[in-house]
Amino acid sequence: MVKILANDGISKSGIEALEEKGFEVITEKVNQEDLISTINSENYEVLLVRSATTARKELIDACPNLKIIGRGGVGMDNIDVEYAKEKGLEVYNTPAASSSSVAELVFSHLFGMVRFLYESNRQMPLEGDTNFKDLKKAYAGGKELAGKTLGIIGFGKIGQEVAKRAIGLGMNVLTHDKFTTEASITLSFFNGDKKTFTIETTSLENVLEGSDFVTLHIPKTGEKAVIGAEEIGLMKTGAGIINTARGGVIDEDALMFALDKGKLEYAALDVFTNEPNPSMYLMMHNSISLTPHIGAATLEAQDRIGAELADKIITFFNK
Repeated sequence: MVKILANDGISKSGIEALEEKGFEVITEKVNQEDLISTINSENYEVLLVRSATTARKELIDACPNLKIIGRGGVGMDNIDVEYAKEKGLEVYNTPAASSSSVAELVFSHLFGMVRFLYESNRQMPLEGDTNFKDLKKAYAGGKELAGKTLGIIGFGKIGQEVAKRAIGLGMNVLTHDKFTTEASITLSFFNGDKKTFTIETTSLENVLEGSDFVTLHIPKTGEKAVIGAEEIGLMKTGAGIINTARGGVIDEDALMFALDKGKLEYAALDVFTNEPNPSMYLMMHNSISLTPHIGAATLEAQDRIGAELADKIITFFNK
């Protein structure tokens, strides 16, 4: 019997699909420092992770019976992917399963930003009963998203899902991607109608200069942030930026400086440079909308992730 350690969990549908095919699935969390010894002593052949557990060279070398490392999600910066493949392991992720969930979180933050929900939700419990009129005045300068321009940096599956929602709201869309020059995206409507748009990508500079809001959907590569002080300097004064991709893609110090100086009006972060201990300065900043890395954390996405991983594992062992 093939044993699977889903160290960061897996959906019930994924477990059921695997167990129906005779796999044993263990979801009890193993501490990172005990992971190698546990995998070897329990003879696990499959390790499934999300963002909390890492699978580095040391683990790959020390666990010769491991055949598959699966990542429930898109980014695989917590896995030494190329090294694992060199050693003959299969490495899977689920790039499509959580795209809609992440895209919807982007717009949760966008709506909250332009109507100051992130801040008013903090202040209403404190002052709503004694300072209602002043709070109403403070948050009265909201904006509509319709007619604004959304810049999407990274135009893969998630970026394209974001574009669909932006178009549906009547926003203009600018996109940048290192590997894609254009993409066709199809909007499906409640009555069965469909409409396809072909969107051409442009330079990073054009996106930054032309957008009212910028959303990031790119991996973290290297030590340097993709969006630092220089890139923020290209953005419109009063613009907003959202990061639901990876911590470190934005220089957090440069971001807070830009907010404090009025260069940027809004920011939203679902991911942080120092997870799971993000900067308290960020946490307390009045102009940042915050969530604790929940982009893919919907019931629907987790079901799709579990089912997709299960299907890939079943296919591998039945080949």
